[in-house]
Amino acid sequence: MVHERFAYLCVDDGARAIAFYADAFGAVEKFRLTEPGGRIGHAEVDFNGMTLMLSEEFREYGIRGPRALGGTPVTIHLHVDDADQIIRRAVAAGATSEMAPQDQFYGERSGNIRNPFGHRWQIGHSIEDVTLEEMQRRYTAMMKGG
Repeated sequence: MVHERFAYLCVDDGARAIAFYADAFGAVEKFRLTEPGGRIGHAEVDFNGMTLMLSEEFREYGIRGPRALGGTPVTIHLHVDDADQIIRRAVAAGATSEMAPQDQFYGERSGNIRNPFGHRWQIGHSIEDVTLEEMQRRYTAMMKGG
């Protein structure tokens, strides 16, 4: 039985990543474990009651971040109060905007950023309640170009 789930990210500079998450999202460091040379083996960051775990790269064990791998297939979605404001804040903290915030067919206003460590984040807020049937109708129309 599953009791919890956590995103666990690998980054090439853990201290800088923790600082970025604080600046961009208001996250608070819970703790970090460092090896004698200073490399972060494990850290936890609190996003308003939700934990993000991270470690630095341990290439000797095959643990590498998205920049070392040439990209990531994973997107982390943050549901927030004001996507435009949070995206501006993340970009000011060093993220790159990949898609400006816009109203989406599924009832959310969202946009995408890539943080300085190569991870992709979609940040959105609700703008309307959409039934599954209406969402499918809109999706179908969009995919047909209409």
